[in-house]
Amino acid sequence: MKKYFFPVMVSLIIGISMAYFIIKQYEGMPSLAVSSNAESLYYIQRGVYSDIENMENNMKEFTDYIYNVEDNEYHTYIGITTSKENALKIQNYYKSIGYETVLVEKITDNKEFTDILKQYDELLNKTEDNESIKVICNQVLAKYEELVS
Repeated sequence: MKKYFFPVMVSLIIGISMAYFIIKQYEGMPSLAVSSNAESLYYIQRGVYSDIENMENNMKEFTDYIYNVEDNEYHTYIGITTSKENALKIQNYYKSIGYETVLVEKITDNKEFTDILKQYDELLNKTEDNESIKVICNQVLAKYEELVS
């Protein structure tokens, strides 16, 4: 019995320390929404601002936009879609009128909003007209404020 005590104790110590290090590696990783309704959405980000006054001043030319506060910064978005092709179409529209944007992918589980967004995406798929793209983006952002915010 005594001859097994030392190997068992060493094995337990090694097992516990390895488990501790493995768990520590996963603490800093971002978590994903786990839901049967979870879907990836593409947000067209206009900018990131350190305070709300600066954000409001820089977003004056947009009639509709949304923002989220993340890490004490204001992230502004001027378009949302479920399709990467549509996201690139929206980005190209804004680029053509002089605005640089960034594409951000996020996961949501708001089924009601994603269902409506898919209907707008069908319209966006069928158009190349800049005015139509602008109107669709504004309507999507209004729906987002109504259903999600």
